Amino acid sequence: MIPFDQIFVQIVNGLVNGMILALVASGLTLIFGIMDIVNFAHGDLFMLGAYIGTTAFLTTGSFWIALVASVVVMAVLGAALQVTALRPLLGRDPLTTILATFGLSLVIQNYALWQYGPVPRKILEPVSGHFRLFYVEYPWYRIVIALMSAAIIGALYLFMKYGKHGIWIRATTQDRVMAAAMGIPVPWVHTVVFAIGAAMAAASGVLFGPTVGINHAMGFDFTLRAFVVVVVGGMGNLGGSILASIFISLLESLATIWVSPAQAVIVSFVALILTLLIRPTGLFVPTPK
Repeated sequence: MIPFDQIFVQIVNGLVNGMILALVASGLTLIFGIMDIVNFAHGDLFMLGAYIGTTAFLTTGSFWIALVASVVVMAVLGAALQVTALRPLLGRDPLTTILATFGLSLVIQNYALWQYGPVPRKILEPVSGHFRLFYVEYPWYRIVIALMSAAIIGALYLFMKYGKHGIWIRATTQDRVMAAAMGIPVPWVHTVVFAIGAAMAAASGVLFGPTVGINHAMGFDFTLRAFVVVVVGGMGNLGGSILASIFISLLESLATIWVSPAQAVIVSFVALILTLLIRPTGLFVPTPK
């Protein structure tokens, strides 16, 4: 029988990893839900945000200034990318936007390789120290990541529910044509949404940066995992993507009790296949009455 302490530690790991993944997937879900764009460059925005965070950290010496600077820079860059590369493609075949975002992904990866080199970089964590969690010394910073991710997602929820521009975004989601007829500037709503998605990717990149080596290829893994989450949670369903992130991360963490972490990733793809077979709309999409 598996000891309870081992299961509990893996549950904590799953919750922490789930909140990081939820922050990445929320931006991707928001972009798809509003713009109907499958953004293959989302993980690369995560990667570039982490690199910008390392540059800002080396310049200022403050992790929190680096976090804010990365979010602002990536929001501006995201808005610029939407206006120049994606806005002209609205209304075209979805394959066109898929190819465009895939091209953006390659451009961002090669820019990061040219600008920062192939050697991984790391940003120092702002909170050091560990606490005893049964048989392991668990870092406090991982708890900080989960709490910060939850706070950012909560701020997004409040903005979407009560903010004027959040109401515009929700109106555009429900009926783009009617929103435009009511005077809502739909093209600029799309720009703001892409900027928010890029900013959330940057925030997750900087928060996750101290736990891994930052390199130009790290975005692919997060793009893949975010797409798994978005499909399992329901395309365009923000709440579903958050629940799916925690669900998938818990599955992977518990699977590491029996297999290696590299093999545990297979569990998420099994969940993806079963979701597509059993409930293609997503596991966490409410059933219409």
